[in-house]
Amino acid sequence: MTHLKHGILAAAIMLGATMTSHQAHAQPCEQESFEEAKYIVCTLEPGKADLRLFWKNADNAPYRTFSSLAEDVRAEGRTLTFAVNAGMYRADFSPMGLYVENGRELKPANTTKAESSAGQVPNFYKKPNGVFFLGEAGAAILPTDEFLKRRPKVLFATQSGPMLVIANKLNPIFIVGSTDRTRRNGVGVCEGGAVRFAISEDGVNFHDFAGLFRDHLKCPDALFLDGGRGVGLYNPEMGRNDRSWHGGYGPIFGLVE
Repeated sequence: MTHLKHGILAAAIMLGATMTSHQAHAQPCEQESFEEAKYIVCTLEPGKADLRLFWKNADNAPYRTFSSLAEDVRAEGRTLTFAVNAGMYRADFSPMGLYVENGRELKPANTTKAESSAGQVPNFYKKPNGVFFLGEAGAAILPTDEFLKRRPKVLFATQSGPMLVIANKLNPIFIVGSTDRTRRNGVGVCEGGAVRFAISEDGVNFHDFAGLFRDHLKCPDALFLDGGRGVGLYNPEMGRNDRSWHGGYGPIFGLVE
């Protein structure tokens, strides 16, 4: 058994067939602007990408850094092309909510209702939150309650929140012109089944960030992953190997070639 396949580790998000040589070297990430804010957008077309979900290494310890993940992938004779954090996590770097690898549920869905009397509701608990997953019909995003009602068979899944776009409508909890502006990252399932990750380089509010996915990236469903000091991107071609100022990352999405 190979190093990356020992113990609890990566669940492959097989979006389709093996890449051609040209596709394998294509740059998935580009710099884009929308409504005066700058973003990096990484697009994975169905049938042309091997996206995976990572959390722990062969020693059952969280990877925490993109570099440590890249080293393990390199030991397999593969290359980590890009990576982003895959949702919010606790102080021990464990996922906040549902987490499935290789069809195995390693963390159950989190349906706790946060108490808001002492202050603002944490982002994960803003309603609805959601689940990004790979099922029999490909990649999809559903609000958590709907996902739990359907209980689709999945290869992988990660829960985060709040939902940004739901059936082509912005989450109604977002406030136009909100001053709650910070760096953010999220993922959308878009036209033609493409999966798009967006990382803001500037501070943006939730309403504007959701608008990016619906109006610019053409994603009828999108999910917030993290914000502030937890936002990160790994992309050697762009010279990016970001660190988390929380001491590391929990779950990580990575494109493997």
